[in-house]
Amino acid sequence: MQQQCYFCSQNLIDIDYKDSELTRKFISSQAKIIDPKFTGTCAKHQRALSRAIKRGRFMALLPFVRR
Repeated sequence: MQQQCYFCSQNLIDIDYKDSELTRKFISSQAKIIDPKFTGTCAKHQRALSRAIKRGRFMALLPFVRR
């Protein structure tokens, strides 16, 4: 059974790296990007999400690793 993409269902076009609350939902407890098999995101939004997470890490809005 395929999950519905969160971003497609919410009609979100842009994934902003400054929205850390949204991007934290797609990061595991070890600060890794969660696989789209488990989150149900489509390929288009998964690429945008990973780009936003990586930019957020670089801008120190998200952690690289958890301790």
